[in-house]
Amino acid sequence: MLKLFEYNWQVRQDWFAWCQDVSEEELLKKRTGGIGGILHTLFHIADVEFSWISGLQGRPEFTEPFEHYASLQKVTDLSARFHEEVRPFVMSWTNEMELKELLELSPQGETVNFKYGEIMRHVIAHEIHHIGQLSVWSREIGKDPVTANLIRRGLF
Repeated sequence: MLKLFEYNWQVRQDWFAWCQDVSEEELLKKRTGGIGGILHTLFHIADVEFSWISGLQGRPEFTEPFEHYASLQKVTDLSARFHEEVRPFVMSWTNEMELKELLELSPQGETVNFKYGEIMRHVIAHEIHHIGQLSVWSREIGKDPVTANLIRRGLF
């Protein structure tokens, strides 16, 4: 599981580098599917990772809106800040943490139990899902997407 977090972090950095050659207009443009546009999706990826892992640590979620971070530099900086906060928790993962439970309130006010291992894997899958959307949108603007290959990243 740790290697998949490292993979996601590398790919996210590659997307931030990819964004350097794209106009702010294209980065902010509302797109079909997903959470919004390219930059909003990168913000959402970092926000979801940070918020879930903060919940596992008993810390508050991030609740600020995208509009406060609607520039490439601000989203890149926010992602880097979040990374520094979640990385130690991710890297200290143990098998004993797998079945530990997080209690959450549903929007209907009901208590819902999640296993830590389930949440961690959700965070991984969530980012991979949105990276696929970014790849489609990159082709729509005539630019090759960041490679999604796991191999040749020096992770193993």
